[in-house]
Amino acid sequence: MLLPRKTKYRKSHRGRRRGEAKGQSTVQFGDYGIKALEDGWITNRQIEAARIAMTRKIKRGGKVWINVFPDNPYTKKPAETRMGKGKGSPEGWVAVVKPGRVMFELAGVTEDLAKDALRLAGQKLPIKTKFVRRESDIFES
Repeated sequence: MLLPRKTKYRKSHRGRRRGEAKGQSTVQFGDYGIKALEDGWITNRQIEAARIAMTRKIKRGGKVWINVFPDNPYTKKPAETRMGKGKGSPEGWVAVVKPGRVMFELAGVTEDLAKDALRLAGQKLPIKTKFVRRESDIFES
């Protein structure tokens, strides 16, 4: 599973999820990608499930890039605990995703296969996604 080696603080604030993605809004490494259409938290398990679904579909051909990393801890209080007594202990790790972020990229496969693989990956995620292609270079000579 994905998680950071070391963090400055054990617990973090929830933060806000408003606005568009600041960067990584175009396909940069591969030929095809999957783009987030809404905001949300994606856990390390969901990222791993999407990665496995993609690699199984393309039968280990091509190359996969994962452009999100779960570096934000989320906490949970134990079941049947009364209110108060502080914040709960860290439960897992999430990546904060905003609309417009390209989360996964593929290269080295046909477009139909890439579309199927990325569709399967999108079904493992808790947000709406769409298939995107790499924009052709405008300044070709």
